Amino acid sequence: MLRPATPWASGFFVFDMIIGLLHFELLVHDAESLKDKRRVVKSVKDRLHREHLAAVAEVGALDVLNRAVLAAAVVGTDGARIGATLDRISEKLRGWHGAELGFTRRELIRPGREDMPEAEPLDASALAAEMLGYADGGADA
Repeated sequence: MLRPATPWASGFFVFDMIIGLLHFELLVHDAESLKDKRRVVKSVKDRLHREHLAAVAEVGALDVLNRAVLAAAVVGTDGARIGATLDRISEKLRGWHGAELGFTRRELIRPGREDMPEAEPLDASALAAEMLGYADGGADA
């Protein structure tokens, strides 16, 4: 559910947004090579993305054979729903075959105006002139 936009920075709008982060460690006991570890990491990343619409990346211990540090991110407007999604991801990881869940850390971030970069005001007349140039074939496309 979108809430009313808050005007900000000359024509830009900021919606109420919450970023949920789950930082976690996987211990891959049976890995005999980095290739074995990467196979487990790829499987975890693909499944969490497919089943929970989470963005997942390996963020640490990249060259360590039996340990992977990953982060999953979920973005939305409902903190309760995001928290529940992160909890489901944690439960799934606890029962994962092929890897043991080590540490986990969950964080909810509510970016405010101070977290947003300054934006330049949109010069509509310059944009219109540029677009007309493309339409007339006068500007390089």
